[in-house]
Amino acid sequence: MKITRDDAWNQLCEWTKTDALRIHARSVEEVMRAAAARYGGGEADVDEWGIAGLLHDADYEAWPEDHPRRIVEWLRERGEEAIAHAISAHYTQWGVPYESQLDKALLACDELTGFVGACALVRPDGLSTLTPKSVKKKLKSKGFAAGVDRDEVAAGVELLGTDLGEHIQFVIDALQPFAEEFALTGNGATSTDAG
Repeated sequence: MKITRDDAWNQLCEWTKTDALRIHARSVEEVMRAAAARYGGGEADVDEWGIAGLLHDADYEAWPEDHPRRIVEWLRERGEEAIAHAISAHYTQWGVPYESQLDKALLACDELTGFVGACALVRPDGLSTLTPKSVKKKLKSKGFAAGVDRDEVAAGVELLGTDLGEHIQFVIDALQPFAEEFALTGNGATSTDAG
């Protein structure tokens, strides 16, 4: 690795000032670290995959019209071609080929991590009682977390060759140890969605 996790965090914080986007970056980082064991080469990939998750939207807040060009250039200048390529491919409409498991995993984890977080936010017990069935139900509701592109979720799962329910459970499990940090412990209210 030519850049460290600290380098990546400092760059994210320089370009991203809002807590919401920093939390999203951190949550995708942790899911990607877990994904390295499940879909990648294990321990050898953990740091690289985590940094890809942490930085995937690093330039979005400051330069949304250029996203992800600036972070990709920043990474390439530092010799981080694999991370740069994965970030350049984390939206299918950009037409970048998926060449590695890292590329596929970042696509599969990004949107779904945000969506699982949104599902947890509206539940009294947050992540602790969230199930794939409930997440799938919410995915069918176009009005819920409308900014999440359902086609991207489906494309990522298909590229990884996994089952949607299993991947949802994987994301829930990866986020669970960080529920407090990511404010996903629940809203404390009663919920009519027991799904």
